Amino acid sequence: MRTRIVSTSILLLVLAIPLVAKKKDPEPDPAMAEITARGRMLYECDQAAWHATDALLKTNPPRELLGRYLPKKSDAGWIVGFGHLNQARDKFLVAYEATQGANLQDFTVQKFDPPHEDTSFYLAAARAIDTALHEFQGENRSYNAAVLPAPSNQLYVYILPAQTKDDVFPLGGDVRYLLSPEGTSIIEKHQMHKSIIENPAGDNGAKTVAGVHTHVLTDVPEDSDVFHVLTRKPSVPEYIMTSKKGGYLVREDGTIIPWKR
Repeated sequence: MRTRIVSTSILLLVLAIPLVAKKKDPEPDPAMAEITARGRMLYECDQAAWHATDALLKTNPPRELLGRYLPKKSDAGWIVGFGHLNQARDKFLVAYEATQGANLQDFTVQKFDPPHEDTSFYLAAARAIDTALHEFQGENRSYNAAVLPAPSNQLYVYILPAQTKDDVFPLGGDVRYLLSPEGTSIIEKHQMHKSIIENPAGDNGAKTVAGVHTHVLTDVPEDSDVFHVLTRKPSVPEYIMTSKKGGYLVREDGTIIPWKR
């Protein structure tokens, strides 16, 4: 009889452990969901620009026809236009356009001869980048600029430090601008991070299980935090410490949850 009682007790204990150990995620925060959505789209935009450029360079295009690369998302996927503003700055001359295929690594390139004159997104995006870069003051290094749609037909322009080494992923020193629909006026400047952290993929062969940094300008995660987590390879989550709202965890898929030590 005692053996049966002990066995039953052990069974109940084993069954109880997962119930105690497993914690429910907090209810989704709409503000965090918006940051995740923008960060994911920023990552897709970056991937589209990268792979579309690779596809274009395989065609050996004349360099004088190229200028800015401007990704835009359609219902069918990403399209990247390559070209430059005309002298009057009232048209964007699209020399090449790369269209996404089955995935973000697959692009088909089309040449326009003569260049296609665009007066909609490409024109506004090119103007917006020029407007933001004119105001931006960064370090003596390479930066990437990306344009995403914002509410009320306005435009977001992100300026982020460019990755210059395959195994080092920069985070910080980045700005998000909100511009007018035509891309000529800055409505808001939002400094996301101040200093730049160069995060290596690993440290002397050691496996990195997570990243961590502290926010001094804001008390919430930023779009570029999500972008950084999605870009970094191998993928690891990122812990963010703030002075007023505790901590956050950005998971490998870009979702954000509160975190307490």
